[in-house]
Amino acid sequence: MPLTAAMTPGFPETLPLPLQQSPQYARALGMMGASVQSMTLGRNTGWCQIQTRKLRALGEVRMISRGPVWAEDAPSLTADWLRNWLRAEPARPFLLNAGPIAPGGLQKAGFWPLMSGASVAVLPLAERGAMRVGLSQKWRNRLSRAEAGKLTVQATVFNGDPAHWLLAAEEDQRRRRRYGGLPRAFTVAYARANPGDARLFCARLDGRPVAAMLFLRHGQMATYHLGHAKPDARALNAHNLLMWRAMCWLAERGHRSLDLGTINTQDAAGLARFKLGTGARALPLGGTWLHLSALAPIARRLPSALAA
Repeated sequence: MPLTAAMTPGFPETLPLPLQQSPQYARALGMMGASVQSMTLGRNTGWCQIQTRKLRALGEVRMISRGPVWAEDAPSLTADWLRNWLRAEPARPFLLNAGPIAPGGLQKAGFWPLMSGASVAVLPLAERGAMRVGLSQKWRNRLSRAEAGKLTVQATVFNGDPAHWLLAAEEDQRRRRRYGGLPRAFTVAYARANPGDARLFCARLDGRPVAAMLFLRHGQMATYHLGHAKPDARALNAHNLLMWRAMCWLAERGHRSLDLGTINTQDAAGLARFKLGTGARALPLGGTWLHLSALAPIARRLPSALAA
């Protein structure tokens, strides 16, 4: 089903859209055969993308991830818009992976809490000197050692090659460490549907690739998508060097922030420290919520502690 959109020139690129709300994401899903509806809210004051998926337990489900996004930081706008939208289209199940929003507003709209919110690391991009000052001391020291070492870094466009070694290494790493992520098919589709917006940073040692990171560009923002380092590269702090080069490259091309993904201090404390060591800020998200017409009246009467 094709992407539908109501857009005016320059919009929604003027908004700080997370990956899941970007037109680039919608184009990638469209290439994969998924249904995505995009809409402008108000007079260019907000933007929202709604996916349609089929889930075994619920059938056809509409889903919003980290949206809507508003020109002004006003979480109450999201709850008000959701209530009005659900009155117009109340029948089908609806999943919301919420951005920053007060849970009370979702409860009043009839949403049932399924999962508490995580936090993501978002790094403001700036001039190179300012970003270097913002690094934690340990992070900066590791970067300095990597810069003085034998690694060389090359930045290239990722053209969507499904057989690229980084994609295979990432999948193997996921199986071993038992964590999830978007499938290889999405990475390939994103690169092919958005030429030039998937950027690969590769570190080499004595001419052979030993580490790489892939970043997805989408308007004002960019997202760290995946990465892998071989043991000799980790010993040389390759990830610090690759991340730093990407930060500088993206900032120089006008991106204002870099989404480094979820922070998990319990199961991946080292990775969380790495992300926050860049100077990134922890942005709490609003959790996962379900709206079913039959459950909405009960959800509205839930104790506030259950909706928090």
